[in-house]
Amino acid sequence: MSILDIPVTTLAGAPTTLGELLGGKAALVVNVASRCGLTPQYAGLVQLQSNYGERGFTVVGVPCNQFFGQEPGSAEEIQEFCSTTYGVDFPLLAKTDVNGEERHPLYRELIGEGADIQWNFEKFLVNGSGEVVARFAPKVQPDDPELVSALEKTI
Repeated sequence: MSILDIPVTTLAGAPTTLGELLGGKAALVVNVASRCGLTPQYAGLVQLQSNYGERGFTVVGVPCNQFFGQEPGSAEEIQEFCSTTYGVDFPLLAKTDVNGEERHPLYRELIGEGADIQWNFEKFLVNGSGEVVARFAPKVQPDDPELVSALEKTI
């Protein structure tokens, strides 16, 4: 099964697949949280979406509450926070486990044989064919030159 065929659910509760959501675009898949010291990275993710969205790229936010309960809100609360605080206009998925026995199949594929997710805002760059081309640690900012360079080579 391709990563693009994995069933996911949008934050609004609509079932889809990553492939349907991306429509052939490259993506930066990021586990996000509203009450984390790294939450201001949302601003940089919105900027990436603005800069590269029309060039075949999208950010996909994946809310996760596994790291000290830093994403405790309901889907509605998460959406409200993201849109009013940061102007998020990229797709958000339903709250998801990224580690442990309940790890979502999307994260099983993203991680592959790699290490568990370290913290909120870990980033996976996926090309339009669904291949993971890069992984970035949580503290790597969305405007980091290495991340931007990898993104530009991918789209």
